[in-house]
Amino acid sequence: MQLRVYNTLTRKKEELVPIKPGQVGIYSCGPTVYKYAHIGNLRAYVFMDELRRVLEYDGMKVKSVMNITDVGHLVSDADDGEDKMEKSAAETGKSPLEIAAFYTDQFMKDIDALNIKRPTVCPKATDNIPEMIAIVQSLLDKGYAYQTDDGIYFSVEKFADYGKLSGINLKDQRHGARVEVNSFKRHPVDFALWKKAAPNHLQQWDSPWGKGFPGWHIECTAMSRKYLGDVFDIHTGGVDHIPIHHENEIAQAECWLGHKAVNYWMHSEFMLIDGGKMSKSLGNTYTVTDLANRGYDPVVFRYFCLNVQYRQKINFTWEAMDAAKTAYQKLCAQLLAHKNGAAVTEADVLAQFKTKFEQAINDDLNIPLAIGVLWTMLKLPHSKDVYNLALQFDKVFALDFDKIVPVKQQINVPDDVIALAEQRLAARKQKNWALSDALRESIAQKGYAVKDTADGYEITVKQ
Repeated sequence: MQLRVYNTLTRKKEELVPIKPGQVGIYSCGPTVYKYAHIGNLRAYVFMDELRRVLEYDGMKVKSVMNITDVGHLVSDADDGEDKMEKSAAETGKSPLEIAAFYTDQFMKDIDALNIKRPTVCPKATDNIPEMIAIVQSLLDKGYAYQTDDGIYFSVEKFADYGKLSGINLKDQRHGARVEVNSFKRHPVDFALWKKAAPNHLQQWDSPWGKGFPGWHIECTAMSRKYLGDVFDIHTGGVDHIPIHHENEIAQAECWLGHKAVNYWMHSEFMLIDGGKMSKSLGNTYTVTDLANRGYDPVVFRYFCLNVQYRQKINFTWEAMDAAKTAYQKLCAQLLAHKNGAAVTEADVLAQFKTKFEQAINDDLNIPLAIGVLWTMLKLPHSKDVYNLALQFDKVFALDFDKIVPVKQQINVPDDVIALAEQRLAARKQKNWALSDALRESIAQKGYAVKDTADGYEITVKQ
């Protein structure tokens, strides 16, 4: 079945036609590893994972590349302010290398917890500095960049198509409208390819222009080209990347290469919190660990994300998480009933549900509709056939359907039954087996069963 995706560049759904039949290359903008990733960040990686899983379900071989930004991302997301790694180093007293290693490890643990497949390649920016310097030099040689006292800048006016992704018009830009005024720039929207470093800057490398460090945007162009080639299939990220980061990637890459570098641009929408913006700077973010501490399994958060299509905003509230938890538990109960069911489901009925599921996932990753197909299918008489098909669906959902176990029923045991169980435990410790058996029978007469465990005993309702 042919996958159709919404291409931000063309502003329409298109059939995904890979450059190489049966193979798809995806580059995803990865984390800047200076702090914990929050759940708003992680929504973009759930989307990245769903895209990969749908492609693999469709039989494609996927090469997924996600960078690790460990230098060059300034707090403004443009060319001003401190480097985020440097700022975190100053706040913690640790080196940027230590900070990057710690938060990279934490990020990987988070995506593992959310059943997000680790990308095929996760290159670090600091391991690819020579490639970045080479591109900057080429852009200088071709006249697309210029040198100033504080760095090397790309001249956006030299690229006639600047703004084609976000829709901005350079003629409408005014000084200070999008970024802080930089007196070194020829145009306020020009962006840094390389920044010259102050002597006390903790991360700097030799270059033809003196010691410095790369701009954020050049990093992704260098690494995507290195691992996926001059032209690759899909570039993903969040919608916040569109107006600056991805617009700049397109400009520098196409001017350097002389042709289009990416065929499809795909972006996930924001996660709101209580209807407002979620941001580290606002102090209203939560991590996967925060959710776990409040009793939400990471897979419940994934289920919460999958119920809203990736191009739609999703509003996080604790009430919404409670609803997702309840719904997921009901889903698991239904799946378990089918796993143990004795009915037989006709092959043509299963085929109809499979077709509807595949139509949904291949319609620009309409995962909410696919989940709806699953819920409808679970209304059938309990059948192992239904359960087995649900396991196939879970290759896309990644909601741990194969790990579902019965939930222990919580019961209120009368005090007199507990007292008998305690007496029996004491009798067993004294090896008074006759009294132990008599007490077991007394417990049974009251409608309960007692089972010996390593910790003592467990009382259940007698079946």
